[in-house]
Amino acid sequence: MMMKNNPAKFILLVVILLFGGNRGIAQSQFATENDQVISNKNFKYEIRTGINIGGFSPLPLPAEIRKINSFSPKLNFSVEGSATYMFGAGKSWGIKSGIKLENKAMETDARVKNYSMEILGDNGERVAGNWTGGVSTQVVNSYLTIPILATHILNDRWGYSVGTFWSFLLEKEFSGYVYDGYLREGGATGNKVVFSDDKTAAYDFSNNLRSFSYGLQAGGYWRASPHINVFSDLSFGLNDIFKSDFKTISFAMRPIYLNIGFGYCF
Repeated sequence: MMMKNNPAKFILLVVILLFGGNRGIAQSQFATENDQVISNKNFKYEIRTGINIGGFSPLPLPAEIRKINSFSPKLNFSVEGSATYMFGAGKSWGIKSGIKLENKAMETDARVKNYSMEILGDNGERVAGNWTGGVSTQVVNSYLTIPILATHILNDRWGYSVGTFWSFLLEKEFSGYVYDGYLREGGATGNKVVFSDDKTAAYDFSNNLRSFSYGLQAGGYWRASPHINVFSDLSFGLNDIFKSDFKTISFAMRPIYLNIGFGYCF
């Protein structure tokens, strides 16, 4: 009689019973299917897609860079295919490698003082010296990256990886312009060339970029289902992005990026 007199309560009770039952079944199915995905295979295959957030930076910031006016990491995509060989008790440890295609880009604007620079003149001539004023920089690079990682599955939801990466430069751009300042030709006491009002001078160091880089990588993942996971990986470059014979920029610049996305496990 109470259910007939109050149909809303009856509907609510049915929903609670169905949801509670389905939740228990779903959790049981997840554990069973996840055990099959993890424990019954020596090799695990995965495809991932994500975005890179970060930039190219010296560490620490040199004294020549007085102020960062703006920074934009841009929208950098990555896609990766990998294989993991599982071993150990319950196959909870693994060695992972694969191939990743990724973009690493940024735009920055800064105020600098006595910053080593080589600008392009109106007729294509190059003028080197110490720059004081504004510097706008754009970096747009594409890489083929091979990670080599040790992985560990903590439980049916969480896992992590640590190791190295090796990157080959596919497309490159490191360029920009200077403005609102002056250049001391040849050094700190050289002839002073002033850039005022809207006058700018371009520079392009793209051909001075190193074609090969390497570094460290560490990250983790959360498994949303037996086949779908959400991940984040932090990578830190160990070598300068510029060639060893490039002396215009007097400090090393390294890529520091956080890769966030989701993957599908086979």
